[in-house]
Amino acid sequence: MTPPYRPAPGGTVAGMESPLEQIDRKMLQLFALVGDSVSGATHALLAGDREAAKILADRDEVVDSLCHDIEELTLQQLTVGGITSSNQLRYLVTVIRMLPDLERNGDLAEHVARRAARGLGAELSARSRGLLERMGEVAVHMWRATTDAYAERQPEGWPLVDDLDDEMDDLHVSLTVEVVAGTMPLPVAVELALLARFYERFGDHAVNLAKRVAVLARTVPSGVGGTEPSPTSD
Repeated sequence: MTPPYRPAPGGTVAGMESPLEQIDRKMLQLFALVGDSVSGATHALLAGDREAAKILADRDEVVDSLCHDIEELTLQQLTVGGITSSNQLRYLVTVIRMLPDLERNGDLAEHVARRAARGLGAELSARSRGLLERMGEVAVHMWRATTDAYAERQPEGWPLVDDLDDEMDDLHVSLTVEVVAGTMPLPVAVELALLARFYERFGDHAVNLAKRVAVLARTVPSGVGGTEPSPTSD
């Protein structure tokens, strides 16, 4: 079985991270931030917790800042850093390709939170609330599977995320039907249609990320930094 792809420590002062280890740690922080945001935004929307929603909406600035930090670190390694293997290059290029999907999902969680902060949840029909609750649950399951796939470099995560995305698409269709049923005032229906789209797009970005992680896990044999492990002396 192929070992997980992790940046290999080495060449740094004891107790200090290498640049690749910093990137990997920050990527995991970014995954965690986005996951907490979408979960919290859904809860705030359905619970009518406007204060929590405002805090979550403002957190998007932290997501954007972290994305910027990772991008700068990665570009530095690609341009002036000491890349010593093709594995390192693949890892860094994959990180750059993943950042737009990560940042966009942070934005989508913010969009949900801002509507929760305006008290939209209280104006929704019972059926639409149930569908949104399920969409939030599916989004969280997709994100956890994607996060675990990245953390452990598991190519098997993508099929699970893809299957969950099919359910998300079905829920999007069901919620759209509820929107056009005319059971809610037009301004509320318009906002509900946007919410449905936010969750559907969140799922699509999660699938994109899971696919990239699957390719990364299959093509880079060992070491997050792309270096092969040294033979163990007897």
